[in-house]
Amino acid sequence: MADVRRLLVDLGCADVRELAARAIPSPLADACLRHDHGFYTLYGRGGTEVGPQAPVCACMGGFDGVHRGHRELVRACHDEARLRGVIALAITFDPLPSLVLEGRAHGHCLLSTERRVRLLLDAGMDAVCVLAFDKTLAHTPYADFVDGLLPKVAHVESLHVGANFRFGFEGAGTPAALARLGQARGFSVHIHDLLAQGAAPVSSTRTRALLAQGSVEDAARLLGRPHVVHGVVEHGRGEGTTLGFPTANVHVDARLCLPVEGVYAGFVICGPTAWPAAINVGASPTFSTPRASFLEANLIGFAGKLYGREVDVAFVSWLRPSRPFDSTVKLERTVRSNIDWVRTNLGDDGLEVRG
Repeated sequence: MADVRRLLVDLGCADVRELAARAIPSPLADACLRHDHGFYTLYGRGGTEVGPQAPVCACMGGFDGVHRGHRELVRACHDEARLRGVIALAITFDPLPSLVLEGRAHGHCLLSTERRVRLLLDAGMDAVCVLAFDKTLAHTPYADFVDGLLPKVAHVESLHVGANFRFGFEGAGTPAALARLGQARGFSVHIHDLLAQGAAPVSSTRTRALLAQGSVEDAARLLGRPHVVHGVVEHGRGEGTTLGFPTANVHVDARLCLPVEGVYAGFVICGPTAWPAAINVGASPTFSTPRASFLEANLIGFAGKLYGREVDVAFVSWLRPSRPFDSTVKLERTVRSNIDWVRTNLGDDGLEVRG
């Protein structure tokens, strides 16, 4: 069990309420316009006009997780756009290229596409272009991408990419190749070194690896916020109710990345309120009616029903591995110990995190 105070310091949070609030992006406000253009979808703040004649300073990447390294790149793009007096545009892909190119299907994405868009707008982008990534786009030579596709989206004056960015057929569009092409086509290319955390770069791949180990605290240090999954509360097997704890069984999109099976401390965020919770990921090893991997949270301070409601589940700290108990008495004693830890470290009532 990690020291939550250390995590608060590392993330620059004044208290656990700020920690919970940071876990969720701002909602897509009514002023944020969505336009479907066939091979891409454009999200922009009210009054932002993006089109083939609109000059932009752009950044491009998968941006899965919108982690600290991504936000450094986004900030540089935003700052240059303000100096130039043009629109700051993020260009990303749906689905993630790795899902198409590597055939990944389950437990891979740190964020849904909508969450990526929201976090990129929160980070300072005026607009986000989401390109539909399929085998056709994957087989498009990078020069054709730059000459044929980008001009249909906007007039790119400057483009920011990470040093490990690759695009185009067989990944031939390296940052160096893109810089040469930009020089020939009249736009500048800025290649950003990867942000380091400890002895390794901050990356989506590294974040997924940490989650696969249950190291949600270190994953949060890369992301700059707790890892969150979004889901809908459904009816479960009722074990938590039988044990006397209010529980939420959350159905999570199979494409989203859950931490390894185990028990965690965190928050269940519903509407404006974050409820401290002990969170179990994975089928229960104790009860005789196992089911596919699931997420069950014991909420602290909550009274009422959540069935059918959308919630966010934020992972703050690893508590223990999943293990079988030979009696419900021992299970209940352990669950109570988990909840006592959550009460002590995250609070015993809901925290208002949205206005």
